[in-house]
Amino acid sequence: MEEKKGVESPQFETRMDAPTADVENQTPSSGFGVAAITRRWKREDLLKRGSLALRGLAMVFSLLAFIVMASNRHGDWKDFDKYEEFRYVLAIAILSTLYTLGQVLRHVHELSTGRQMMQKRTSALIDFFGDQIISYLLISSASSAVPMTNRMREGADNLFTDSLAASISMQFLAFLALAFSALISGYKLSSQSYI
Repeated sequence: MEEKKGVESPQFETRMDAPTADVENQTPSSGFGVAAITRRWKREDLLKRGSLALRGLAMVFSLLAFIVMASNRHGDWKDFDKYEEFRYVLAIAILSTLYTLGQVLRHVHELSTGRQMMQKRTSALIDFFGDQIISYLLISSASSAVPMTNRMREGADNLFTDSLAASISMQFLAFLALAFSALISGYKLSSQSYI
């Protein structure tokens, strides 16, 4: 068999009319390409760091609420543990401090090592429901203690009532930080792939 010169065999034929995959010049609205992937990575990194920062703030505010309330003992009626509302504030401050400390340590570990401690979906569920529950408990405990503190401040404005107000304020700030963290957790949970 004699081969003809200048004619390629059909199995090695290259097609010049096929579209080329130019991933770098894709439009941003198409959601494809290197630019879209890097934007997504930056957004995910920002969400991770933002969530860590909010939980860190919630931990600091919860710890402050715990310390201020636990040290608020001035004798006689000026003792926080004689009032159910203030014991509730202290208990939730402890619970919130432990939860946010655990979350902060987990996030720091994941950011520093790049490895997840648990599956992404499980982590998103724990983040979302944990933030929701703890933030509800924070606002519940703070709002239960406000009326009693206001009644006490009407009668006497002293170091005891000022400490109560400071501890309750820290609870509200911890609630705000965890509420925003719950928004981020909800976004992460809703953007998960369930396939």
